[in-house]
Amino acid sequence: MRVQSLTLVAASAALLAPTTFPGAPPPPLPEPPAQLLLPGAPDRPGPLRADRSGVRIGPVPHVPAGQPAPHVRQRTDSGPEAGPRAQRDASGSPVRAADLLARVRDCDPVSRGRYRSDAGAPADIPVCGTKEAVYWKADLDVDCDGRPGDRCNSGTDPHFSPATAYTGSDGRPLDAERLPYVVVPGPSDTWDHREDGVRGGSLAALVHGDRVRYAVVGDVGPSDLIGEASYAAARSLGIPADPEGGGVASDVTYIVFKGSQVEPIDDTAAAEKAGERLARRFVDGG
Repeated sequence: MRVQSLTLVAASAALLAPTTFPGAPPPPLPEPPAQLLLPGAPDRPGPLRADRSGVRIGPVPHVPAGQPAPHVRQRTDSGPEAGPRAQRDASGSPVRAADLLARVRDCDPVSRGRYRSDAGAPADIPVCGTKEAVYWKADLDVDCDGRPGDRCNSGTDPHFSPATAYTGSDGRPLDAERLPYVVVPGPSDTWDHREDGVRGGSLAALVHGDRVRYAVVGDVGPSDLIGEASYAAARSLGIPADPEGGGVASDVTYIVFKGSQVEPIDDTAAAEKAGERLARRFVDGG
């Protein structure tokens, strides 16, 4: 979890000019259930820590009546053959990191301002978009919130919260140790992810170095910070996952596919299978 910055991004910030992401090297865990609740809760006060997010408060409320409906949902199917690297292209190879990075090299901003990676850091991270996805390049802070386990609990993380913005199909908070998930900023004048078809269970591709891994949107953070993913997501990317000293300072690319959704949210086999399929379609321009 991560604290809010001392300075909020101005709601009246002008539209960002297109920018270009720096290049990155070329190619190439978790199991347990998901009621969908849309984000919208205000940022919460909580203990401060230099590089983590605010305390979670559990499921966030549904979008108020009258708000524009999100993009058409795409559900995924799971099966015994689903799993890491399960869905491949005609050549039998998974989508490469280099291919995804080439597709998101240019930035057409969808956010009306820029985000900070941590409290006190410069606000220099835009959320960019195409008709198929939104994406950003940032650090990765480790979110250990949710149901407690051996590695994510109040003993290993002094700012641990036993709640996540979305819950599993059993109604319990998500399991950060077992479920690769990403955290999106809370809705604000800077960017409201719901307007781009992003919600709990939306599929995401994470790229770091030559690794591509798939995750779901599983939690909502402060409205001015970006760049956070679960313990399991960090481990899958080869990033130190300790909730206090882990994470990485830069070079993680987050690509969230608009209108996609895994049901149940913690079906990791389905997320892998559908994520690879959506990533292949994305790099092929379709």
